[in-house]
Amino acid sequence: MMMTLASSILLLLHAPGEVSSREIPPDVSRVPANELNKEFDGQRAYQYLLQQTRFGPRGPGLPGHDRCLRFLRMELGKLAGAVRSQEFSYTLKSGKRLLLTNLIASFNTQSKHRILLSAHWDTRLWADQDANVKNHSTPIAGANDGASGVAVLLEIAQHLKAHPPSVGVDLIFFDGEDVGTTGTPGSFCQGSRYFAKNKPADYQPRFGINIDMIGDRNLTIYREQNSERFARQIQDQVFSAARLLNVRQFIDARGAEVSDDHLPLNEAGIPTVNLIDFDYPDESNSFWHTVSDTPDKCSAASLEAVGIVILHIIYSQS
Repeated sequence: MMMTLASSILLLLHAPGEVSSREIPPDVSRVPANELNKEFDGQRAYQYLLQQTRFGPRGPGLPGHDRCLRFLRMELGKLAGAVRSQEFSYTLKSGKRLLLTNLIASFNTQSKHRILLSAHWDTRLWADQDANVKNHSTPIAGANDGASGVAVLLEIAQHLKAHPPSVGVDLIFFDGEDVGTTGTPGSFCQGSRYFAKNKPADYQPRFGINIDMIGDRNLTIYREQNSERFARQIQDQVFSAARLLNVRQFIDARGAEVSDDHLPLNEAGIPTVNLIDFDYPDESNSFWHTVSDTPDKCSAASLEAVGIVILHIIYSQS
């Protein structure tokens, strides 16, 4: 599958020998805000979130993982110009071998100028942060941590199908983000690590935006510090768009430093920002990696807030 992925992505990109475009981010103000603001359907995105959670926990090896993979392939197959799989395996500390799948959905496949949007679609296999130790071996529903980012990307895919962008867009759904051992950062983000290591050498999108845990009702997105370090121009573009659109959930102030799927992409030379609200809902009562990460803690308004900012950035490109 790796050779199939490599050859297919190469066909979508610039001819050998051409230099990838890494231009200064365009002026996002030149796209009228109201043309996009009214189009992203937060309620439809929320239905995508609910659909995923109905499959059950979607950790690798669980029935819900297989059901969700089939759903994503079917839905993206109806929308994207091309859909490719990247299959690989990862062995847990316990010795159990997991079979994982990244999905890559491409739009405007002929354009050599591309951007990357990503989210992880797997969920945590054990609720090891739950206050009740009896739940520590229970898989989580992952409404926010998993389903929210995927829901936004699927709704964006609807718009990319209906209104083809001037640049190429690759939506990447990473598997195995949450298979790691707490306290061992290198054991997380297996899908993005594999993609970054095995991507074609000529695949150099202008930039990437990774979204994770962006569905909670009290959404606040700050300037994540690894994004600030590796992709400050892109981060500036994101928060400029949020100001223009009057999206109050984006707080243009220093945030936490988070290890997530954007790090392997940055290390591979793709400047990528991470949009995340890690305090879910707050530091004193977190639903992160607990059995409480359920759809009732999420909202369509939060999904829409992130979606309209990203749509604005996509259609600002030239």
